[in-house]
Formats: sequence, structure tokens, C-alpha cells
Amino acid sequence: MHVAGRIEDYALIGDMQTAALVCRDGTVDWLCLPRFDSHAVFASLLGTDEHGFWRLGPSSPAETVPPNADRRRYTGDSLILESEWDTPRGTVRVTDFMPPRDGAPQLVRIVEGISGRVPMRSALRMRFSYGRVTPWVHKIDDRTVAVAGPDSVWLDTDAETYGKDLTTYSDFTVSAGERVAFTISWQPSHRDQPALSDPESALVATAEFWRDWVDQCTYHGPYREAVVRSLITLKALTYAPTGGVVAAPTTSLPEEIGGVRNWDYRYTWLRDAAITLSSLLRTGYREEARAWREWLLRAVAGDPENLQIMYGIAGERELGEAELDWLPGYEGSTPVRVGNNAAHQLQLDVYGEVIEALHLAHMTGLARNDYASELQLRLIRYLQTHWNQPDEGIWEVRGPRRHFVHSKVMAWVAVDRTIKLLESGDAGGPLEQWRELRDDIHRDVCEKGYDAERNTFTQSYGSQELDASLLLIPQVGFLPPDDKRVIGTIEAIQRELSTPDGFVLRYPTSGVEAGLDGLAGDEGAFLACSFWLADDLAMIGRVDEARRLFEKLLGLRNDLGLLAEEWDPHAKRQVGNFPQAFSHVPLIDTALRLTASGAYQG
Repeated sequence: MHVAGRIEDYALIGDMQTAALVCRDGTVDWLCLPRFDSHAVFASLLGTDEHGFWRLGPSSPAETVPPNADRRRYTGDSLILESEWDTPRGTVRVTDFMPPRDGAPQLVRIVEGISGRVPMRSALRMRFSYGRVTPWVHKIDDRTVAVAGPDSVWLDTDAETYGKDLTTYSDFTVSAGERVAFTISWQPSHRDQPALSDPESALVATAEFWRDWVDQCTYHGPYREAVVRSLITLKALTYAPTGGVVAAPTTSLPEEIGGVRNWDYRYTWLRDAAITLSSLLRTGYREEARAWREWLLRAVAGDPENLQIMYGIAGERELGEAELDWLPGYEGSTPVRVGNNAAHQLQLDVYGEVIEALHLAHMTGLARNDYASELQLRLIRYLQTHWNQPDEGIWEVRGPRRHFVHSKVMAWVAVDRTIKLLESGDAGGPLEQWRELRDDIHRDVCEKGYDAERNTFTQSYGSQELDASLLLIPQVGFLPPDDKRVIGTIEAIQRELSTPDGFVLRYPTSGVEAGLDGLAGDEGAFLACSFWLADDLAMIGRVDEARRLFEKLLGLRNDLGLLAEEWDPHAKRQVGNFPQAFSHVPLIDTALRLTASGAYQG
């Protein structure tokens, strides 16, 4: 029985429409078809083998020879995974990838003998609807097909297959120089069977795609390896047909092992996508930035005043939340959720992040779109009468609404960037009125969100608690980095929200009791916040300290350069959905800042 690995044991492969997670032992434990947000065909990540998996590796994995009996890597700057195993009978390699889609979505696995003769086994157990539905598996010609309801998955291989215990097996031996390929393809069950794949040609084309894409990167600084791997990850999380970017390709990987903080991240958060656009623009990827802007304009068309914080990857508005009670959860972390009720929360900071992204696109010369400017003006008109309302804030609290300081700061950003648009002459509006609005918001925050006795901004008006989102105050230009209130806030967060390792918590949690966010339990250090602290330290002149923290954060990545949402400082492991765009974007931003400051010492 295979048991799901630690979160950092997984590799990501994908085709810019969906993604799979591959464990160190060669098991695909998670794959949704045909889209990121579709039902999973392999869901053992959140359950057991009974919920679907595809294992491909040596027949007797216990015979692998330590140390370093298994190793893996991406081939160059790509999303093509190579896993190797040393056994007493020889060495074997499995290459896993998903070709950028031109027709049916495919997952290709190529077994290659490196030395000796190694017995191998493929065990494929397809379960539809997140492991709940066992399909009808049968042969059509030499192809194996699994069918249930609207879905069909086709297996193609030259290896001999057989069925046993509702699983499709293939036992074979591979010698040095031999290659055996397996491909699964998804197709709507009412359609004709998909075309046969050519795995070797697909491998060449996939390698060429990633090589050409990475060549566009304009960053050539000392942290290029980490930056490029993060950019590839962000590209993999982009839904190519629309330009929407998912926060992560998974649902319900817990923020606390065994806890209830388990959410579905397979949607496009405006906040995450906006900061992703910023990183892409700053590293040369204008086409992806343009596609995201077009996605945004379509998603909010017709109702921009009722801006949602997130949408489906094609702009869908209804993301109703449900619990899958037949899945026992990752390491017993329940409930397993699909959908996300936070979609209809009021989070005023989103207006600032979206307008900041549109401002950056405008400033970097992205082709003008008149509707983008009109959208920006309509959003400001909404904020003009709503900025002083309480909201759920950046962290999507499920408790009562509050006047979150970060939300007010980002409302200020929205107005400030719109004023700059008007000052450039590229749009018209009540300039003096909005300058007054900007001043009103700034004054309100400084009077009501600042604790003069402790010399720190606080999480919300009248509260004593801190919040790591306050680290963004100097980064968005609300106050200069050398302002004593900014420095005091940074130092307070270091004192009160840092773990012994120096990483940063989002805000205080309360263990078994419902805390500030309306939820029981605790969580790990939030990686994005830790990168924000490194940024702030660099901005206030503590550059060496910033560099040390950044490089410590790089050390938390798994062996393939991937990060989840959080780091558990007690268990020393990654937690939360994986890989997480909201971790990889600030990694890129901090690398760019430290490179510009000359902080690297190598």
C-alpha cells in the first residue's frame, strides 16, 4: 500500500491546462482532467490507493540500493521530470511530462534502461469523481479505456497489460538502452477515441517549448536558477486558453497537519494573479501579462462594481464550496473541500492589487486597452463610497468583518495609481476630488491603524494584534522605508510574529479555540510574508540580514525548487497547497530587489 509522501516529496508536471503531482517513488497521486478545477482521476494524495493512482517504478522498490538510490531532476529549464532508481539488477530512469496541449490532454511516462536488466511494474488505478467512481475498464483494439459518465481515459503502451483487483498492471523488464513508453489521454466519453500519441516526438516538442519560453527571461542575476524555476512554475499554473492563473493545482493540502484549514486553491485569485503579472512583466514575459489582463477584463465585464476576489479559470463566478466526506484527507486532515465560499467575501485590498497591476502594465508599455482604463475608473468610483467599510481582508477571515489596515492601504494604492493615470493624460476624471480622497484614506490609516505607544501599525483599527501584511506598507509607497513608523512595524513583526528560525507568521492564531480568523487551530510560517520581510529589511538598509533570510528561505524549497504555501517550523516540513504561486512570486520579487541592491555574496 502506497502512502502519500510529504508535500515536498512531490514534483509538478503540467501542460498549462492541468497538472499532476508525482511522488519520489514514481506514483502520480494527483491529477485532475481535463482542467485544473476538474474532478480528480488520481486522488490518493487526499485518500488512499482506493482513490486512484498511477505507480511506475522498479518491481521491488525495497531493493533499491542506498545511499542516493533514488534521485530526480527536471531536465534543464523545463517541466520534464527525470527519476532514477539504482537496484541490485541495474539502474533505470522514468521520464514524466505532459505535452503542451494540442488536442487531448496527455500524461506521458517513458521508461529507459540505464544499466543491467531491471524488472519494472506499472500499476494504474483510475477512479473518477475524486476517487468515488470506479470506471468500466475494457479493451478497444490494443488500447485500454476507462469510462464513467462524461469521462474516458485511454492507456496506450507497447508493454503487455492485464487487469487485476480493478487495477491495470504491466510487468516488464528493461535493459540498458531500451525504452518503453506509457501514455494516458483524456477524452469526453461521447467522443471518438483520441489519436494515438508519439511519446518520443512529444518529448522533443515539449523540451523545445520550455527552452524557447525560458529564453525570453530577462533576469540574468545571481539567483537565476531559483527565479527561472519559479517562473516555470507560474507558467505551469497558467490556464493557457484564457490566461487565468490558479493559486495552486491542489485542494485541501492542510495548513496544519490534521487540522481543518484545508481550502481549494484551483481558482484565480485576483490578488495572486495581479502580483504574478507584476513578476512576469519585470522578467520579460509580456505576452503572459497581456493574456492575464484580457482574462481580467472578461471576468469582471458587466459587473465590475461587484468585483469578486476570485473567479474560475475561465472567469466563472460561482465556486460553491462542498465537502468530500468519502476522502479521509491528507494525513487525516479533514474536511476535504472543493469550491471556495470565500469567492463572495468583501476584500477591499483586491481593488488596489488589480489597479496596481493595470498601472504597471501601462507603465511598462503594454499595448493600451481603453476598457482597462475605463475599468480602473469604475473601480475607483466604487471605492470612493466603500473604502471606509469593514471587510474580510487579505487573509479571508471567516470571522466578523473588521477595518483591516492592509485593506485601507491598498485602497489608497488604488486611488494613488489612478491619479497617476489621470496625471499622465491617458484618462480623464475628477483629479482634485481623488487627490482629496487619497489624502483622506492616508490620514485615516495613520490615525486609526497606528499604535503610537508601541510604534507599530496594527492588524485592524483599534486592535493590538500585528499582521504580516503590514510589511507591504513601504513596498507600495504608502510611507517611505525610513519613516520611523515603518521601521517600528518591521521590528515589531520580527519580535511578535517570527518563528525561532526567523520566518514570519501571518497573524496570531489561538490553537484549539477559534482565533482572529474565526477558525480553530494553528498554521505554519507563511512563506510570502517571510519574503516580504526580506524585502523590507533590504529597503531599510539591513541588506546583509535580508540576504541571509532570503537564502534561508531558498533552502526551504524541495530538491526541485518548489514551495508550498507555508513552512511548519516544528515539524520542519512544507504545508499547504502545492506548489503555491503566492510563494514563488515574492521569491522572484525579492531576488530582483537583492540583485539590484548588490546584496549577493557568492
